[in-house]
Amino acid sequence: MDLHHPILREFPEHREVIRRLKGSNEHFRSSFDEYHRLDDQIYRIEEDIDFATDQEIEELKMRRARLKDYIYHSIRHVPVATPVHDTATFVSAHSAA
Repeated sequence: MDLHHPILREFPEHREVIRRLKGSNEHFRSSFDEYHRLDDQIYRIEEDIDFATDQEIEELKMRRARLKDYIYHSIRHVPVATPVHDTATFVSAHSAA
């Protein structure tokens, strides 16, 4: 059983949107990278390569889940026909509406 949960495997139907967001939105890219660092850290613990207490592993999994939720929310709220912009630009443009 593969214990890794990469975003592109979790959301394969959103591959193009993920690629665009990673290339144009620094906050998304940072969250994407942190998610994968956490995923790798959790994998290493679950495979007994590294050690962590039960509480530590649960905290890591909760952080990963929150990042996954944020990433999915970001993916789902990118307008299909609109180019992806930085979060601040996107929020200010949609706040005025």
